[in-house]
Amino acid sequence: MRKLHQIGAALVLLLAVAAAGIAAPGAADTEKTPQAKALRANWKAIADGDYDGYKKTMTGEAQSKMDAQVKEMKKTNKEVMAFMKVMAPTDIQFKDLKVDGKKATLSMTGKSDGQAMKGSANLVDEGGQWKIADQSWSNAK
Repeated sequence: MRKLHQIGAALVLLLAVAAAGIAAPGAADTEKTPQAKALRANWKAIADGDYDGYKKTMTGEAQSKMDAQVKEMKKTNKEVMAFMKVMAPTDIQFKDLKVDGKKATLSMTGKSDGQAMKGSANLVDEGGQWKIADQSWSNAK
């Protein structure tokens, strides 16, 4: 009976370690996820100045907010994308991904004007595609 308890305890420990490995992929594994690919597509659209491509990476709600902001600022899509390109962090690395059903949060680091930054992005699965609901960045201090 004691041997059975030891085997059971070992099994529980093994399952816990395996579950932790699934829940928290390494940075290289995170890069391959659909959530990371959605963010990379978003950043590529910003770098290319592609407003329509940028909007395609965003949730429907985020798209509506973006259109309203562009209209309110009385700027062209091209002007907005140029501003976003200047403000976008560089040297971005994914640190942590948490997925809960159709929602995910991706933690990142990057740089802005040589200063270390921390960021996070909230994503939502809309119609089988991961879309960005929002992302935020702040200095790492």
